[in-house]
Formats: sequence, structure tokens, C-alpha cells
Amino acid sequence: MVNPLKISVVTPSFNSVQTIRETIESVRGQAYSNYEHIIIDGGSTDGTLAVLREYSHLIWTSEKDEGHYHAMNKGVERATGQVINILNADDCCRAGALSAVANAFQAHPDWDGLFGDVLYVDGGGREIYRREEAKFDYNVLRFSGVCYVCHQALFVKREVHDRIGLYRHKEYLNCCDYEFLLRLGRERCRIGHVPKLLVDFRFHQHGQSAPRRLLRKSFEDDISRQTTITKAGLPRQS
Repeated sequence: MVNPLKISVVTPSFNSVQTIRETIESVRGQAYSNYEHIIIDGGSTDGTLAVLREYSHLIWTSEKDEGHYHAMNKGVERATGQVINILNADDCCRAGALSAVANAFQAHPDWDGLFGDVLYVDGGGREIYRREEAKFDYNVLRFSGVCYVCHQALFVKREVHDRIGLYRHKEYLNCCDYEFLLRLGRERCRIGHVPKLLVDFRFHQHGQSAPRRLLRKSFEDDISRQTTITKAGLPRQS
């Protein structure tokens, strides 16, 4: 009998006491048991650590870091699973998500990673809209400028990180996930799609996506990213 795939869920957090319990419970409540949940906290002072101490199954640390993407990298480096997912401290796995991911990888062993669909919810958990995609398309990602693959619903094999690297948090402040997706495409990684809602993405006033200054900085990072790609030249398509 084939051993079940071990999935590492990495959650970066900082002063997330209002939402992190729900995030933890959404992972702990999965029917799939072969997982580890790693919390990389940036030195919270709001009660987050008290919540973490309530859960003996968690692997966690709390120390000052260089921001959200640096915390993601620290979690990836600590992960021991064959597949790694980044789940923010205010987002939640939907019921059956990890089982669907494991089944998809078993059915498609050639996939380097996969992504699923996302339900956007407000601060109270009420549905805003559903993002249901067709497939991973490198050309759409690089030419449209639209990051339609949410990293919360992206599951990547450990060996891919070993081969192409981590999130470039020292180069990009707010679009490291987009740049990583472009790298997946550029390196011709095989990214499948699971047509199932895997994650609740919480869009609220305290979330990282809210402030206008971050939107402006994302635009600046995007210009830098596109300049880098242009200088490097576009790879030929087979």
C-alpha cells in the first residue's frame, strides 16, 4: 500500500489573535490526517501566542522576521512534507481540501504542483464571490498581469522549492507570490488544477490586501518584476 502523501501547511502570522484560531481549526478539522501545521509568527504581542500554546499538535516559533514572505520562506525551510501549502493566518481550509489535494497528486504523479478554487469571504465569513479557474496558464499570468492563482490554494512539491528556490522576499515586498508563479511557468513546472473550492480567502479591513499603500507598492514591485523579465528575455515555447 502506498504511504499517504504528507502535506505541510505553513501559516505566517503577526498579531493575528482575532482570526488564527479559526485558521488552525480549519486545518485540524480535515479528514486527512497525514499533515503538519507550521506557524511562523513574527513576534506577536496581542494574544496570538496564547492561542498557539493551546494546540499541542502545532509546530511553531515566534521571533522577529523580515516580513510576511520571509516568514513563508522560514516555514518552507522547516517543512518535512512532500507537498507544501501557504495558508495565511486569516484564511481557512475548506472541508475536504487536503484529501482532494492528496487524491489529485496520486492520480497525477507527474504534477509538480496544483491549485484549486477560492471562496472570497468578508470579515464575518460571508461569501463575497467565488473564483473558479480553468487551468494554470503561464502566458495568461505573464502577459495579463493578473495573478489569478491564489497562493493559499497552491500546493507545491518540496522538490520544486529545492530546484527553483523560495520566495524572493528581499527583492519584492508585496508580489513575491506572483513572481514565484511566473517562475513556476518559466521553469516549465507542471501545475495541475483541482476544480474544487479549497480555501476561504478572508478579505477584510485588517487583512494584508487592504491598505492603499500596499496596492501602490505592489504596482511598483510589478514594474520592477516586468523589467527583470524583459532584461532576461522570454523563454521559447515548445
